Amino acid sequence: MSDDTVLQVSTSRGVATLTLDSPANRNALSRAMRARLRTALADALADDAVRVVVLDHTGRVFCSGMDLTEAAGGAAGDQGVRELPELLETVWRSPKPVVAVLRGPARAGGLGLAAACDVVVAAASATFAFSEVRLGIVPAVISAVVLPRMLPHTAHRLMLTGEVFDAATAAAGGLVDLCVPDDEVDTAVAAQVTALAAGAPAALAETKRLLRAGGLRGSAEELLELSARFFAGEEGQEGIAAFREKRPARWVPAAR
Repeated sequence: MSDDTVLQVSTSRGVATLTLDSPANRNALSRAMRARLRTALADALADDAVRVVVLDHTGRVFCSGMDLTEAAGGAAGDQGVRELPELLETVWRSPKPVVAVLRGPARAGGLGLAAACDVVVAAASATFAFSEVRLGIVPAVISAVVLPRMLPHTAHRLMLTGEVFDAATAAAGGLVDLCVPDDEVDTAVAAQVTALAAGAPAALAETKRLLRAGGLRGSAEELLELSARFFAGEEGQEGIAAFREKRPARWVPAAR
């Protein structure tokens, strides 16, 4: 399977949509999928016209995790697992907001991919499982992005049992941000994308950096300097002017 056949990429009105398109293996994180995702993410992050990245999927399953057919045999690390941290880190540290769209099941590494995103929208019928322990492996890599999201006691139970859980449980535990009826997924995603694109690019990037770093762990002086710099900066002054003049700021994508 070639890299070009496992992922669809489209860009429209400031939104880069990366669609996992390998339903034959349940959109697994195969060698080809990992390579294509890395390239597509790098392209989207380097494109000034892209304001928001959306991870979507074709087929019934969002992502089943690592491709186990490729992982069979070989020495430790030969299965491609060493490439996963870089991929998750790229999404986690992306200066542009990333939205995951789960219309169906997610398992193991697929949960890590979703958890690395800023906003996770899931259909009510979607199911989830940290299935690693039932395969004799450990959810070590994905824990770096899953644990900051989830309630500790919920993650503890679900990672140990490996049991399948529903979207409502995922939302209550913090893994999913919005759990919506299946026929309202597109509407919910569009609303989140519109809200994210209304933010100024540099302000969004710095806010995300602040959130990922733990926010108030910075000193009061550092936080004051950051706030003052953006108030006086180009984006801050444009945002204030737009508010006073009752018009969209210039970074807001034009309506269709």
